[in-house]
Amino acid sequence: MRGRVRSIVGPLLSMVLPIVIFEWLRSSRDIDISVHSPTGHFYIVSAISGLALILAVAVGIAGQRLRNLKVGFLSLSYVSLAGVFVLHGLSTPGFLMDHASMAGVAAQISITLAALWLCLSAVSPDNFVIRMLAKRRRWLIPGWLLLMALFGLFSMSYPELINHLPLEREPYKWIVAGMTAVVCLWTMYRYWQSYRAAQFPLQGAIVYSLGWLFASQYIMVTGSIWQLSWWLYHLLLLGSMVMMIGGLIQQYFSQGSISSSLKVLFQSDPRVWLEACMTPSVRALIMATEVRDAYTAGHNMRVALYALRLAEEMELTSDQLRAIAQGGVVHDVGKLKVPDSILNKPGKLTNEERHIIELHPVSGYDMCKRLGFLHDELSVIRSHHEKWDGSGYPDRIAGENIPLLARITAIADVYDALTSSRSYRKAMSHKEAMAIIEKEQGTHFDPVCVAAWVRLAQEDIEFFREMAASDRGIRLVQAREAAQ
Repeated sequence: MRGRVRSIVGPLLSMVLPIVIFEWLRSSRDIDISVHSPTGHFYIVSAISGLALILAVAVGIAGQRLRNLKVGFLSLSYVSLAGVFVLHGLSTPGFLMDHASMAGVAAQISITLAALWLCLSAVSPDNFVIRMLAKRRRWLIPGWLLLMALFGLFSMSYPELINHLPLEREPYKWIVAGMTAVVCLWTMYRYWQSYRAAQFPLQGAIVYSLGWLFASQYIMVTGSIWQLSWWLYHLLLLGSMVMMIGGLIQQYFSQGSISSSLKVLFQSDPRVWLEACMTPSVRALIMATEVRDAYTAGHNMRVALYALRLAEEMELTSDQLRAIAQGGVVHDVGKLKVPDSILNKPGKLTNEERHIIELHPVSGYDMCKRLGFLHDELSVIRSHHEKWDGSGYPDRIAGENIPLLARITAIADVYDALTSSRSYRKAMSHKEAMAIIEKEQGTHFDPVCVAAWVRLAQEDIEFFREMAASDRGIRLVQAREAAQ
């Protein structure tokens, strides 16, 4: 309980402290002086927002390559905040135009759009709206940028029409502000829950960023233009962008420098991407899983590579290759929820213990769903233990109702399990494992996938030898460590 309270103190202060400072400034006429500087306002807002916009777009493109819809939504949120805030700077009263209310309208639109995109990033990936947007994710950023550019041109060309938007008039300004505040609070709570569970830097950055967005909204609707207290929300909005971008850099660009990270992100070979461009969150999940089970060292990586090679043989698209790599490399992450006494039990499991083990795909699915994995990756995690005849788990689905990527991963998972040494048996040979997989086609495995697997084994036997050699190397290291 104490840890829960401590973890929420910082986020609450990020909201409350700026509001307290604002109210203190506003209550003192001597301190809350008028700072009327249209030119300074324009240059400060436009320059910083423009830089933030460029960086947010770059992060969004990188997020697409990582196949993480959550990153894409985060990018769109701050693209909206930075982009529309540029319009706020251009419409500074007394700088280029005399339509005083347009600056306020632009500011409100920017923060509301940012809050809505952040809210979408916190919604479960299996939600209908999210799945629909995921299918069009390649066009989200360019389409949204085009829409904002058109809105900006229209606003600058016909400012008198924008002034008719009732965002500066009561009661509408309070309705919009209230809605934005509620969205911020809900999204902040969702990310706070995820941060407590996973402790990923990006999640923590978003929590604080949302706290500043909430405080900015409060100051926007209660402050007086040009007063010193009014300037505070500009700093908070810009700080919110910096906080989020810093979290993204810390979370995803861990290759030594941003330039080298971006170079890796745009590698075209999925196998290179798998080995060199896994995000820190994915690497942490792999390490945490393998620490729990001494007999699966390297298993996650090998399954991902086997599945990736089979998917290549079946001529899947580049998006499907990346999805099967990302999903395969964390397919057993749900084992983190299985007690050690069951996970490493050398003997036969009881029915109750077997039931607990069979829940690990659901646990992994729920865990990765909160981290922003896309539907295809989630299907690998949840359904890789389903069987063609419907006797698998956890959902007892059969045939082509099992997602294709999960059917492919199932073969890779079983083959690696058979050819790896376990506590209760020695590793099988490649020939013995292949015989079992061929025998199980039509019952455990999709016959089409098995046919492709057999074809792959005939055409590229060297690949299987290299994988076997890497497994023997891992077992040798484990034996030496055990002897010491």
